[in-house]
Amino acid sequence: MTENTDKAVKLPETVERFILHWGDMGGQWGVNRSVSQIHALLYLAERPLTAEDIADALGLARSNVSNSIRELMAWNLIRRIPVKGDRRDHFEAETDLWEIAVRIATVRKEREIDPAVDALKICVVGADRDTKLHPVAAKRLRDMLAFIESIDRWHTQMLTVPRSKLAALIRLGTRIVSLLPLGRQK
Repeated sequence: MTENTDKAVKLPETVERFILHWGDMGGQWGVNRSVSQIHALLYLAERPLTAEDIADALGLARSNVSNSIRELMAWNLIRRIPVKGDRRDHFEAETDLWEIAVRIATVRKEREIDPAVDALKICVVGADRDTKLHPVAAKRLRDMLAFIESIDRWHTQMLTVPRSKLAALIRLGTRIVSLLPLGRQK
């Protein structure tokens, strides 16, 4: 990354394209565009960057960068790195793609699946007590709770599978179904 005299940083075209695309993808996933762009910049950066470096490279307000850094740290996708002789905070991204995927899945589970399980448990208890609720609605609530709880268990189980085996399962794709006893049936 080279710096111009007016503090603006000219990023290589490929880096800029990736940052813009990652920012757009983040928006599709429900993540703030600035947060996603900062993650992309730090992921590709060859050295830890300060908040000022990030603001200059992306043309963002320093306050936006600070808030976005806090969000990325909450997701455990970046970390603060001490740099000898510099009192400013420097940041770098996790670069292990498996670790990134696990961290994102874990936070999404905590933010989405865990509250859904809690809410559905309350609804199922309420449905069991509500004599006015049609049995179809009560059954659908129980079914949904069972489904979400199975997703929750699957997430926990996948965390115990060694990465090499998980990668092999992913490479197998739908061929894994043929190995299951019921895999040939619909």
